[in-house]
Amino acid sequence: MQLLVRWLLAPLVRLIFRPVVHGAERIPATGPVILAGNHLAAIDTAAVALTAPRPVAFLGKAEYFTGTGLRGRALASFLTALGYVPVDRANAKAGLAAIDAALEVLRGGGVFAIYPEGTRSLDGRLHRGHTGVASLALATGAPVVPVALRGTDEVMPKGVRIPRLRPVTVSYGHPLDFSRYAGLEASNVIRRAVTDEVMDAIARLSHQEYVDRYHERPAA
Repeated sequence: MQLLVRWLLAPLVRLIFRPVVHGAERIPATGPVILAGNHLAAIDTAAVALTAPRPVAFLGKAEYFTGTGLRGRALASFLTALGYVPVDRANAKAGLAAIDAALEVLRGGGVFAIYPEGTRSLDGRLHRGHTGVASLALATGAPVVPVALRGTDEVMPKGVRIPRLRPVTVSYGHPLDFSRYAGLEASNVIRRAVTDEVMDAIARLSHQEYVDRYHERPAA
């Protein structure tokens, strides 16, 4: 399934949607790498997975991998091929499980993608980042490559199930090296400073208005 997605589906999707990709060569060819991007739509993960030159791991809800029957097994295989790592978010220790899953990918020399905002932006602006990205970078020494997605919210706006043909741009920035903070991962101040630097790099790539507060979804 992984070969099917990478060598058949990925070229087909790129042919149909023709995403414009900038700076993919900036992703280090080997070793652990963190991709930190803005988050506008449900298809952001696919946009990154299908344009990055290396396989990318993402966190996914564990329930997506536990379906029964042919359909359930096919969905689990497809998500695994896209790079999703199952995490039980209903567990009280879901945050720790997510960090552990990401650390396993990075310590194995892989590429892990994260959206520091934590959820999709519903107003198109870039919001304050959570410090998980800093924790991962400081714990592993992995460089952070900022990622800017543009147009994905037009391809698949909230509530739309079938993607529309709209221009999409994926821009990869220069890797950010935080080795100067080695050994300081326990400091809240350092984690905040690293996260803010990452968000500033994303903002410069995406040209979004930055809002220095966490994004909160409106009450249902």
